[in-house]
Amino acid sequence: MVESRVRLRHLQTFLEVARQKSVVKAAGLLNVSQPAVTKTIRELEEVLGVALFELDGRSIRITRSGEVFMQHAGMAITALRQGIDSVANSRAEKGPPIRIGALPTVSAHIMPRAMSLFLAEETGAAIKIVTGENAVLLEQLRLGELDLVVGRLAAPEKMTGFFFEHLYSEQVVFVVRAGHPLLKGSEDVFERLSEFPLLMPTRGSIIRPFVERFFIIHGVASIPTEIETVSDSFGRAFVRQSDAVWIISHGVVSDDIKAGTLKTLPVDTGETRGSVGLTMRTDTQPTASFSILLKTIRQAAAERG
Repeated sequence: MVESRVRLRHLQTFLEVARQKSVVKAAGLLNVSQPAVTKTIRELEEVLGVALFELDGRSIRITRSGEVFMQHAGMAITALRQGIDSVANSRAEKGPPIRIGALPTVSAHIMPRAMSLFLAEETGAAIKIVTGENAVLLEQLRLGELDLVVGRLAAPEKMTGFFFEHLYSEQVVFVVRAGHPLLKGSEDVFERLSEFPLLMPTRGSIIRPFVERFFIIHGVASIPTEIETVSDSFGRAFVRQSDAVWIISHGVVSDDIKAGTLKTLPVDTGETRGSVGLTMRTDTQPTASFSILLKTIRQAAAERG
């Protein structure tokens, strides 16, 4: 039987190569030699009878068959990890751990309250929260390294195998320090924007296309001084001590705006509004603790609005 010839090392190696898109990088992370990784992938391809990867210039890319197999391989690794974790945590009288991926805006805006509500339920479940770009978090979710992503709705082609539940809508804002030159006078912000450093979402972030389209609509052809970052701690510190303009999701800086330490520029960014919610794999079978977690996140989102 084919399944009896597939080993755990085959799945682990395949998933790491798929994630890194590189045999060399996968070998380094798996702490094995490059020939060993290549041999393991070839063994798996021989067992399955299909090519899982193909050359793409100097790099490699996953084939359609590889994409199909990746979903099931990720599910298998996830099931195994959950089984091991459940046994280990049952001895420690804890529930199975729940791994959450959250955008920076959600980490600042929703998750603190959600965690307080969840801990009050006394489920005993361990929680792991990972913050990063939406695309990275969704890839980790697809590979079974996360159980849930709380973030923006991705493009339709990125949502295959996922289920999305809307929580609220959020838009991008332009924020500066109190007393910033752009807060004075009545001239058009876009006419002077090139005079100041701009903190921009990274090119891999989900809000970057919204921002780029927004600039095109308002006639901004280029940005002389641009700093890409997903670090809210850096953005907050840099804007407070400089004349930089920070283009960021409202949830990241909502508390700063309320406190008056950061100010929003008079720019109508309504067209950057997007849906934020819960993304899960369609095959997810929630445990009791997971269901309680979802309830607390929904409640926290409803409270913060």
